[in-house]
Amino acid sequence: MVMKPEPIFAAVESLRTEASTVVLMTPQGRRFAQSIARTLSAKEHLIIVCGHYEGVDHRVIEHLIDAEISIGDYVLTNGAIAAVVFVDAIVRLLFLGSRATNNRRSMTASPAACSKRRNTPGRPSSAAGKFQIFSFPDTTPKSPPGADAKPSVAPARTRPDLLP
Repeated sequence: MVMKPEPIFAAVESLRTEASTVVLMTPQGRRFAQSIARTLSAKEHLIIVCGHYEGVDHRVIEHLIDAEISIGDYVLTNGAIAAVVFVDAIVRLLFLGSRATNNRRSMTASPAACSKRRNTPGRPSSAAGKFQIFSFPDTTPKSPPGADAKPSVAPARTRPDLLP
């Protein structure tokens, strides 16, 4: 079952302006990435359409939608869940500005910077010491006061797609 076009057309047409970009959250869309978040965060007005069931009527896509976005290759119960991820990534860029794209904290780092981070030993933990039966060494990078802390490793075994 797909969503009927009439209520979607009515909703989008009541919100749309000349500056609007209408985005459909759909598994068939372009895979969402930080670069897309950055591009869309520069848009003046975003309207997000979220499908349900088996999606939306094709006429909605053909006549209203400017971009189709997918957050990954898996099935969710509805597009609103994907929209939360989409909105969070964009709002983070809008409110944090250049701090949100700091190479040490984002997926936008150069391959050399990412490689350096990946080769840092250890995984993040809240503090060195013992918790239950597990001991953790202090691998927290030391930063000068006021400097952003460097994140720990993006392990090759869990995200090999991030390797240069």
